[in-house]
Amino acid sequence: MGRTIPYIRIGRGRRPVMYNASHHSLEWITTPVVMKFIENFSQAKATTGLLQGYDVNWLFNNTSLYIVPMVNPDGVDLVLDQIPHTSFYYISAENINDTGRPLGQVWNANIRGTDLNLNYPAGWERAREIRFAQGYTKPSVRYYVGPTPLSEPESLAMAIFTINVDPVLTISLHAQGGEIYWDYLNLATERDLEIARRFSVLSGYTVAQVPPESSFAGYKDWFIQYWRKPGFTIEVGHGVNPLPIWQAPIIYRALEAVFLEGMFL
Repeated sequence: MGRTIPYIRIGRGRRPVMYNASHHSLEWITTPVVMKFIENFSQAKATTGLLQGYDVNWLFNNTSLYIVPMVNPDGVDLVLDQIPHTSFYYISAENINDTGRPLGQVWNANIRGTDLNLNYPAGWERAREIRFAQGYTKPSVRYYVGPTPLSEPESLAMAIFTINVDPVLTISLHAQGGEIYWDYLNLATERDLEIARRFSVLSGYTVAQVPPESSFAGYKDWFIQYWRKPGFTIEVGHGVNPLPIWQAPIIYRALEAVFLEGMFL
């Protein structure tokens, strides 16, 4: 829909780290979670200098954290009923939606009906085979991989931005399940598993392997494949998407130390 995708940078250090949220529109609860971290870190920087025992001034001076709070703004607005029902975009989405359920309960794609976390060039062809076999052969509320890798403006923008930042670690927030995914095609190392275990201790979430049908074409997969550095998908919260907003403070409490640890490592 012609929008910008903002990012926030915290810190001026030489170690770049990237976090992102809301690749999927039904998982918009991940956005207020990362925004709360920005608020709390900034408040600690301006006052005590400490957050969960971490020295935020040291983190600020040694790390540059790049946060993309909402990768999929059009899809999020659609499920939150912020797009006029008479607009071309809303009508197009309604025509794509063949589930018989309201858009706000089922739409996980971008506004064009492509699943952004199945649009990266890491096993994209295999993801296409899997999802086409499941019937997702055209724009859909979820699981359509797009016509080509990086066909969507959002995934392309994220890819270019990641290349420019060249992070040493990435965290992608999704919902739900309370799990931490850390590997792709056995390319991750023992170091990456140890970081995932550290995140697990801090959050109470479980270290897990991605289900086979979801093991390809995601942002984490692409990052691990091409950078061979630690990349994580964290599935936050529990229940049915979209998770209720009352879970946001619970999710945040589980993840605040994880966000700090990712800056510290």
